[in-house]
Amino acid sequence: MKLLLSFLVMACALVAAPAFATPEVGKPAPDFKALDIEGHEIALSALQGKTIVLEWTNHGCPFVKKHYESGNMQALQKEATDNGVIWVSIVSSAEGKEGHIDAAKAKALKEEQGANFTHKILDASGELGRKYDAKTTPHMFVIDQDGVLVYAGAIDDNKSAQQDVIPTSKNYVREALNALKEGKKPETASTEPYGCSVKY
Repeated sequence: MKLLLSFLVMACALVAAPAFATPEVGKPAPDFKALDIEGHEIALSALQGKTIVLEWTNHGCPFVKKHYESGNMQALQKEATDNGVIWVSIVSSAEGKEGHIDAAKAKALKEEQGANFTHKILDASGELGRKYDAKTTPHMFVIDQDGVLVYAGAIDDNKSAQQDVIPTSKNYVREALNALKEGKKPETASTEPYGCSVKY
């Protein structure tokens, strides 16, 4: 009887948990709708025709600090957005966990960091993060003009949290964006992300 009860509890838990298929490089990126910190609705399907970068972030994470305190992330954002890329920064930290912020704090951080994203989404429920199987901060995704996911993984090839490694690191996101600009597919389509775990 106890065994049956345990099984039923587990089955209910599985039914209650939202199930998302892991996004696959080379296939359409999972669609979503969400409000950004300015109150604008962002729908991925409405951005067809644009190259899009999704950046999972948490301002308290040392690996995020590596890229923001050095100015590396802001420079990459500006380089991308100057070329017409839509850059969406996403915070999936749950309430009460590291990195959780409200819209006012997010706007203050944007000014403090000098960030150059197009939109910032606060995903406290974790729904968007789980839809993309976002594992770390940062975790980066590049979507082409046809809505196809063409890169998923780390921002670069150096897992150190130290800023001094940035100049000699291979930036996978920049390479993917440059390839798309030239009408090509990125040479590196998938890597293992590194950083702090997303605080669902």
